[in-house]
Parts: sequence; C-alpha cells; structure tokens
Amino acid sequence: MTREEKNLAIDNLTEVLKGAEVLYVADIAGLNAEQSSSLRRLCFKNEVKINVVKNTLLKKAMERSEKNFEDLFPTLKGNTTILVSETANAPAKLIKEFRKKAEKPFLKGAYIQESIYVGDDQLEALATLKSKEELIGEVITLLQSPAKNVISALQSGKNTLGGLMKTLEERAAS
Repeated sequence: MTREEKNLAIDNLTEVLKGAEVLYVADIAGLNAEQSSSLRRLCFKNEVKINVVKNTLLKKAMERSEKNFEDLFPTLKGNTTILVSETANAPAKLIKEFRKKAEKPFLKGAYIQESIYVGDDQLEALATLKSKEELIGEVITLLQSPAKNVISALQSGKNTLGGLMKTLEERAAS
C-alpha cells in the first residue's frame, strides 16, 4: 500500500468514525468463507456495516477523530473488524446470535455514544442496552400514565359528583 493509499484509507475511516455513534471492534479471524459470508449477510439484514480494517490505519483514524477512542487503542491487536450501527445493541445481539453457530466473533471493545466498553465480557451488557427510540418510548409512556389516570379519575368523578349533587338536590326538594 502506498502512502497516498494509506492516507486515503485513513481519511475514509475517519469519515466513518465521525458519523458513528455506535462502533464495535471485533475479531472474526478463524471464520471460514461460508461463516464469513453468513456473518456479512446477517449484518446486512440487521443494518450493521461490517469492515475488516488494519489496526494501524484504524488507530490513526481514531486519533484524527474528534471523538475520544483512546481506551480502545489496546484492543487494536491481531485481526480487527469494525461493526457500525445506528442502534446501540444491534451489533451485540448480532454477535450473540451468530455465536450460536460459531465461536467468533470475539468482542474486543465498543464505543457507544461517548461510552467505551472493553472486553468480550461486556457483550451481555451491550446486548441488553435499550435503543434511544425504546428509551424515548418508555419515557413517553411514563409521562402519559399519570395524565391518563387523572383524566380517568376526573371523568368518573364527574359522573359520581353529578349523581351525588342530583341525589342531594332531590332530598332537599322533598
């Protein structure tokens, strides 16, 4: 690879990192051609971009990035593949699902909206993360719940109060 090609590759990786709020660093070495193809299809189906990268180029791109990837630098050894997604837990779920058939991919680390997770032992925690949309939905549900209860109570109270007032009025008239 010439110096110009390396700089172009670093620039491309820097652009990928710039737009990535969710980045997983994994090791897929040892997968045969069929397994690799299956993993790529699974990534495509789940809207996860997958790329095998050179560690030195990725590190330089991370250093050029405005984001702080420093804690991921020690993971950049051996075979490195990056998984980029819009949903925080999608790559973790994908890795867990794929591991039912194969030993790899092995999670080296992850960058999720300014948080760094290092090590394969973090996979379970990452898989249970809720997406931004799921969290917003839960907050909206929680906010709507008290309002619905108040409206319901007022509506049922209206009938009760009206009935009570009518009964009192009838008693006073007799």
